[in-house]
Amino acid sequence: MGPDFGKGLPNVLKGIDPLLNGDLLKILDEMGHGDQLLLVDRNYPAFSAGRPVVRLGESGALRVLGALLSVFPLDAFVAHPLERMEVKDDPTLTTPVQDSALELARAAHPVALEYGVVPRHDFYRRAKDVYAVVQTLESEPYSCFILHKGVVFPEGMPEDGS
Repeated sequence: MGPDFGKGLPNVLKGIDPLLNGDLLKILDEMGHGDQLLLVDRNYPAFSAGRPVVRLGESGALRVLGALLSVFPLDAFVAHPLERMEVKDDPTLTTPVQDSALELARAAHPVALEYGVVPRHDFYRRAKDVYAVVQTLESEPYSCFILHKGVVFPEGMPEDGS
């Protein structure tokens, strides 16, 4: 096999979404219960938070969120394990991507789930405390989310910890 063997190929692990590259899988594996992951659109200043950034520039926010939720448990012990950036200073407004993201998360989460809403400037401040940032090619504004990592329970134990 030559030096270029495997370059440019998607990951070849069974059961792992090929969008989840080795760098991102390593970060997700290193994260512990309660750590936070930022999922942001293409306009978000991802590098300004000073946290590790994984760019998934070939995919939109919903595609990336679906891949993340296939391996990333949301925290069942906090009120809002999924938070979104507030739209135009109005916590009641949502975008189509935000609405679809909530439905994806609800399908993957073991207990009832509602968004936490974070005002835009608070969101930028909170970004400095996340474990890592995943930047997508999403073009819809306000497609920015904070995911709180939950617990991976032993097989057979309820995912809500009960």
